[in-house]
Amino acid sequence: MRFAPVAAVLSLFLVSTASVTSASDKVPDPRAVVLIEEGQKALANGDTQGAIDLFEAAFAVDPAYTPIFLELAEAARRDGLQGKAIAYYREALNRDPDNYAAISGEGEALVERGAVEKAQRNLSRLESLCGATCPETMALQQRIAAGPPARLAVETVMETGEETAVTN
Repeated sequence: MRFAPVAAVLSLFLVSTASVTSASDKVPDPRAVVLIEEGQKALANGDTQGAIDLFEAAFAVDPAYTPIFLELAEAARRDGLQGKAIAYYREALNRDPDNYAAISGEGEALVERGAVEKAQRNLSRLESLCGATCPETMALQQRIAAGPPARLAVETVMETGEETAVTN
């Protein structure tokens, strides 16, 4: 279990870079590429705000480069801002409706917010687009199977007034 967060982060990175490279025909501005790479390093080092700043700078340099939204979404998710992440994923999907990484990432953020049923719709869409064995589909399947975070389950119990004990 100790390695689960690291494995999840690594798989998300691989998923996003695989889809990003195949989904984008536009050549990004080289300055934006450098900023994105620096942002990815900052994110890997746990500096989410620094990463967000770098990704936003990359967006200012090259606003037409859609994969920046995927990077912003990942940073927002790590910062616990799933709603903001979903907005970034949806912007990426507005620009590229069949972006596997955006569909999967949005689904994972939905699960993190407790909207498992909506995430299931993303999973169905991914399965129809790329099949059950593509990395994005498998990542979303794993996230759905894991369910919402434990803290969300506790908050739900507290809101409904149930006296059921929730264990971690």
